[in-house]
Amino acid sequence: MAYATARAIAVDDIPVVDIAPLVARDQAGSATAGAAMREASERIGFFYIAGHGVPEAMTANLFAAAARFFALPAAAKAEVAVNRRHRGWIGTGGAKMYGTAKADLKESFVWGLELPETDAEVAAGTPLMGPNQWPAALPELRAALYPWYEAVMAAGHAVLRGLALSLGRDMDFFVASYRRPLARGSAIWYPPQPPELGREQFGVAPHTDYGGLTLLAQDMTGGLQVKGTDREWVMAHPIPGTFVVNIGDLMHRWTNGRFRSNPHRVVNTSGRTRQSAAVFFDPGFHAVVDPRDLLDDPAEAKYPPIACGEWVVGRFDKAFKYRAPGA
Repeated sequence: MAYATARAIAVDDIPVVDIAPLVARDQAGSATAGAAMREASERIGFFYIAGHGVPEAMTANLFAAAARFFALPAAAKAEVAVNRRHRGWIGTGGAKMYGTAKADLKESFVWGLELPETDAEVAAGTPLMGPNQWPAALPELRAALYPWYEAVMAAGHAVLRGLALSLGRDMDFFVASYRRPLARGSAIWYPPQPPELGREQFGVAPHTDYGGLTLLAQDMTGGLQVKGTDREWVMAHPIPGTFVVNIGDLMHRWTNGRFRSNPHRVVNTSGRTRQSAAVFFDPGFHAVVDPRDLLDDPAEAKYPPIACGEWVVGRFDKAFKYRAPGA
């Protein structure tokens, strides 16, 4: 049975936006970049960013270190198996992104904001917050992944500045909600996907992302597919030096449905392994996502306020095998 298919993307389906003015906080250029991101966010929910300030060598170093981690014996990876804070290794079959799908054909290693056990929030038992798990068998993994994560979050803040301007707010509108972001880094490894697995096997099954923004680095293998404006699947090809940014469900709610949280999936038809790395850039656990914040008339709000952490934990409980009752 053939793979799930997608058509080639048109040049302007998913635009490339230069966010260098936002990184530099240049007001005039920032407004232009913000307007371009808003147009793409409303139309398809995806855009690429260039000029983001994350060195390509840093991303290459992450991919190389992650490849060494995924090549370790399963027993070594299992020493840092994912915990209730959603930190560590998730093996093949550990994630299923919608109710009737087969489990995703991928492995991932997840980390987040590094916080000690003595941190007040961690000591209080706030979900999804705390120290990371780093494998003793590969001590260089932290040195490759954590600085990249911090650099990508800085790019995420620049994107938020542009989106805030595009919505008629001060460029620092989102800062307070993102002071301690519930941001997960994820290095992802996709094995070759044999065609006999059929149309219903995916590296990542069709889904929308849960939170605010996702910033994704792809290797040159390809495989990311996005629902186009005509509701057909289109291929979001890798573009060197860029990140793919997409709108998540919380940002869709925050903008009262103006920004589109669009379904996407991964189908690795290349015959070789594929790597990607993402930062799921969400507000702080206690940050309240309220569409009235971005409306001139609060009575127009379509969604009630919700705390970021409550929303994300609820989505995790449905998607990840390790969180199932009795797991």
